[in-house]
Amino acid sequence: MSDPRTTPSIFTRGAVDLSALRTPAPAKPAAPSRPAATGGASAATVPGTLPGLAPETIVDVTEANFESTVLERSLTTPVILDFWADWCGPCKQLSPVLEKLAVEGQGAWVLGKVDVDANPRLAQAFRVQGIPMVLAVIQGQPVEGFNGVLPEVQVKQYIDAVLKAAGASTGAAAPEDPRLDAADDALMVGDLDAAEAAYRKILAESPTDAAAEAGLAQVELYRRINGQDAAAVLARADADPTDLEAHRLAADLEVLNGQAAEAYARLVALVKRSSAEDRDAVRKHLLSLFAMAGPDDPAVAAARRALASALF
Repeated sequence: MSDPRTTPSIFTRGAVDLSALRTPAPAKPAAPSRPAATGGASAATVPGTLPGLAPETIVDVTEANFESTVLERSLTTPVILDFWADWCGPCKQLSPVLEKLAVEGQGAWVLGKVDVDANPRLAQAFRVQGIPMVLAVIQGQPVEGFNGVLPEVQVKQYIDAVLKAAGASTGAAAPEDPRLDAADDALMVGDLDAAEAAYRKILAESPTDAAAEAGLAQVELYRRINGQDAAAVLARADADPTDLEAHRLAADLEVLNGQAAEAYARLVALVKRSSAEDRDAVRKHLLSLFAMAGPDDPAVAAARRALASALF
């Protein structure tokens, strides 16, 4: 299993033949007045859809419904598969993150939940060797995925990459920057040196590029936490309020675990009790975490106000 303290273990899967999973299409019944929900799956309404036509964003995938739920649906909407099992502890950490992001995606992509114990043919077809395992299906073809538990920020990066590959829009359209694409790709595969060089080159040419600034902040964060034992870091921070290094690393780990508000509060409190030189170092650390989230994040706005109060 992947260690959540490391960079993503994303890989390119070899050719996977899904033809054996196709089943003859049954005669289609008359269309119901509203789509029936897949058993056990949750649904979310996409703004702008007609009342009563709420597309499912989370579905239970089985060997019986694989063709319609995954292959056919992936022709218009990317489907991200989460291979899991009830006995798998790490699966219970990753699945809620995927489900939360699927709902927030509002139909831009579909999360397909695959219980490997109940669906061994699917696990075999996708060459599942360890769980949790995540991959996407676009236009009926499997694409890149990852094994193990990743922090929410990295799961979001993976989803963004899938949507980009599918030609889907994740929000306001912006001109594509090939320089930024190359930097993001390097970050996604864990090549921190190449990512850093690419982001710095962009910033040298465009000093106010927020996306490059956010990417560079992520590179720096990954370097700081590389090789760190999360439990030991948190224990150090809990045991010593004056241990600046431990508290800064603890904040990094909290951000990666989706606890950004807690991380910001930790560092604001550290600013309050630090000497002038240390205070500035903590302030800069906090600003780098803000850069990762972006200025429109409500938690960043609140933390900026708290930081201003702590400084002045």
